[in-house]
Amino acid sequence: MELAQEINNRVEAIEAVIRRYLPREEGYQKTVIEAMNYSVLAGGKRLRPMLMQETYRLFGGRSEVIEPFMAAIEMIHTYSLVHDDLPAMDNDEYRRGRKTTHIVYGEAMGILAGDGLLNYAFETALKAFELEPENGNIPKALKLLAGKAGIHGMIGGQTVDVEYAGKTLSEERLDFIYRLKTSALLEASMLIGAVLAGATRNEQRLIEQAASELGLAFQIQDDILDVTGTQETLGKPVGSDEKNQKTTYVTLKGIDRARQDVADLSRRAVERLEGLVVKNEFLIRLMLYLIQREK
Repeated sequence: MELAQEINNRVEAIEAVIRRYLPREEGYQKTVIEAMNYSVLAGGKRLRPMLMQETYRLFGGRSEVIEPFMAAIEMIHTYSLVHDDLPAMDNDEYRRGRKTTHIVYGEAMGILAGDGLLNYAFETALKAFELEPENGNIPKALKLLAGKAGIHGMIGGQTVDVEYAGKTLSEERLDFIYRLKTSALLEASMLIGAVLAGATRNEQRLIEQAASELGLAFQIQDDILDVTGTQETLGKPVGSDEKNQKTTYVTLKGIDRARQDVADLSRRAVERLEGLVVKNEFLIRLMLYLIQREK
């Protein structure tokens, strides 16, 4: 089976998992729930839950306990996009080929939908205890989820990104933003999979390093696509980094160096996984596919 078809099959299965954990659209607060579900069901690569599931499988995980965490990581990722699109942030009207949440539901409801998704993500992850109440790895996974999404993870990276919009960034500060804003949730995804499957500390450390390199390569590729892609291909406006006067890897080092560093980072990430005793060939192929993507 071709890789693209394998990915599509897994995306369909992940979509079914996510839908099972979405809140029902009912009650006086129905509008915010509709906005939350609109945001989550807008499509996307489902990269984070897929990486989580495949890393879980890499270390022999077979239980459904991974599924609440898969839904939760996608909710956290989606909330970050909803807030990122707001007028106070990137002020984007399109995401994944359709109108952004604040354009459809209004700015206030966009803020609340993001807040709702973040909170509901942890309500969802906690349902893992209902599946395996005695599983001692669930608290460790919850701690990872909270830390990587918070002020020392994604939010920390976004903070510096916002503060330095329109200002010249040093390579060190840009690296800080990328490692927290993008890599942190990828690290959470793969680490949670490893932790819930019972990977050793050394294996977890290796997975975190590989995920960090994957995240950097993924973000640099995103910078490249913002310059070379089209709205039709990407499903969102191109040139938004330039519009928001953001320093990116491309503006700092040029597109040729950016492409070379994507290749180097992806090679190192794959080599770390290939050095493990356990194997998941699909996971390695998926990582390369995502880094070399055109959208």
